[in-house]
Amino acid sequence: MRTARRVRLLAATGAAVAALALSACQNGTGAKDEGTSGSANSTSASSTPKASEDSTGATSSGTSGSSGTNASGTGSTGSGTGRSASTPAGNSAAKKPGSGGGSGTTARVLCNGSNTKVTAQPVSRPLNHMLLTVTNTGSKLCDLTYYPVVRFDEMQWVPQPDEDTHPQAVVSLAPGESGYAGVLLSAADGSGDGGTTGHRLTIAFQGRTPNSSGGASATPSLPAKGMYYDSSLRVTYWQQSRDDVNGW
Repeated sequence: MRTARRVRLLAATGAAVAALALSACQNGTGAKDEGTSGSANSTSASSTPKASEDSTGATSSGTSGSSGTNASGTGSTGSGTGRSASTPAGNSAAKKPGSGGGSGTTARVLCNGSNTKVTAQPVSRPLNHMLLTVTNTGSKLCDLTYYPVVRFDEMQWVPQPDEDTHPQAVVSLAPGESGYAGVLLSAADGSGDGGTTGHRLTIAFQGRTPNSSGGASATPSLPAKGMYYDSSLRVTYWQQSRDDVNGW
């Protein structure tokens, strides 16, 4: 009898324990613990990627910012390149004729037999004189430097210039313009020596420095009877005006 009551008591106690356990499971306590653990893990897991993402985002933002700076720098460089590209145009503008010595030098040449027409004609006044006329037949401004180097036939000496006729500036001829020089052929009083008649005349031009070559020579025509000259033979420097020659 007692044994049966003890068995029933033990069975009731076991049922109560089982019901308590079932109740605990149903009220979510166990799930809560598991959920808490899972939540912690989830939070930890999500926190880490978020931190990483934030970091990556910050880095990405920084990189983007850096890229922006670089892009800006590139833009600035591009702008600089644009200015550099415009420089040659400025230089080109600076090289227009008349704007600088370099362009002026390039635009002008030496007068010589290749770009001029030279004539030689005797004049009645002054006596025993000859007039040389050089006309620029080229398309550029040309300079007549120093004085003409006059040579009759195979003459072995060079007539010297009258220093009193030295011009204040180099004679420059625009296309179509003329320059002049006078030649004293012989002394009017007959004091000159070695008088002879020349039938061929050569006019040589000087370069930028005295006695240097200025290029091609010219051979202007002479009267059929030739030109008489003696040791008095002299020349003037090249002149811009014929009047400066007529008065010599």
